[in-house]
Amino acid sequence: MDDVSTTAETVPTANGLVSASAIPADELARLTDDIVSALKTVYDPEIPADIYELGLVYRIDIEDDRSVKIDMTLTAPGCPVAGEMPGWVENAVGAVEGVSGVEVNMVFDPPWTPDRMSEEAQVAVGWY
Repeated sequence: MDDVSTTAETVPTANGLVSASAIPADELARLTDDIVSALKTVYDPEIPADIYELGLVYRIDIEDDRSVKIDMTLTAPGCPVAGEMPGWVENAVGAVEGVSGVEVNMVFDPPWTPDRMSEEAQVAVGWY
């Protein structure tokens, strides 16, 4: 998704900004790629697409101590897996080599809309 922001040294974010980090740029790029890949293994059980392509991940912060903070949402606040989804994300991202810990924050502002879905997710659900 083009609108997810990732803060890290010399790793471009969706809006073209970069942040300073004590982690070397090449390692930060690898971590970012591996974290996104891990997020793509977590699927919304009601929609045949992963949470990253659905646009449920709003922000990924990689801290200098290699802990990762993720802001994400659900397709609806009353989603049946609301209590389980953060654990699935923590487990997936926590398994990435070099990640020291994961904190998942559920946010509902802005609310999720289908506009956040990637073209890949739209095709998967037959909306494209």
